[in-house]
Amino acid sequence: QALQLFERAFGHFQPQEAVWARGDRFIDPYRAGVDPDGFASVDALHQDREHHLACVREVFLRADWIILTLGLTEAWYARQDGAVFPLAPGVAGGTYDPALHGFINFSAREAADDLAALVRHIAQVNPRARLLLTVSTVPIAATFENRHVLVSSTFTKAALRVAADEVERQFDNVVYFPAYEIATSPAAGDHYFEDDLRHLSE
Repeated sequence: QALQLFERAFGHFQPQEAVWARGDRFIDPYRAGVDPDGFASVDALHQDREHHLACVREVFLRADWIILTLGLTEAWYARQDGAVFPLAPGVAGGTYDPALHGFINFSAREAADDLAALVRHIAQVNPRARLLLTVSTVPIAATFENRHVLVSSTFTKAALRVAADEVERQFDNVVYFPAYEIATSPAAGDHYFEDDLRHLSE
C-alpha cells in the first residue's frame, strides 16, 4: 500500500477500481475510513482524493524524516491491476467478487522488496529524506488464513521485522526504532498495553 500510495501520488499508477458504492454514498477503496459516512457523489470523492494525493506528494517532496509503521502482511487486492486495498471489498463498501478480488499474505521477501522500492522512489524525489521504520505493536485480531489468529499474527510481525531489518541494512538513510521490541518484550510485563492486550496505553 505504501509503495502504491507513492506511485499514485506521483501519477505512476492509477487503480482501475476507483470507487465503491454503499447505498447512495460512495467510498474511496484506498481510504475506506476517511469519511465513515462516505461521499455524497463520485465527484466529491475524486476531489477529496486529489487533495489527499497532493498533500502526500508534498510530504514526500519536503520531509526531512518519514516515519513508517509496518502493520500487516495480509491484504486484499484487485486481480486486474494488483491494487491493494486497506479493507476487503464489501466491508466498508463495494462488493466482493472472487473473479475480481484476491487475497494475499505477503512474505518477508515481498515486503522487503516493496519497502526497498519505496525507499528508492523517495530518494529520487527527495535525496535528503530519511526513513524511520517501526513495526506495529498491535497484534492482528483476525486472519483469512486457515489457522489460529495467534499464528498469523506472529508471522505478520516476524515477516515485517525481517523486512525492516533487511532494508535498514541496505540503505544508509533508513533506521529502525524498536517500538515493537520495547512493548512486547517479556521484561515489559504487559505494562504498555491496555486491558484488551492489543492497544498501547497512554
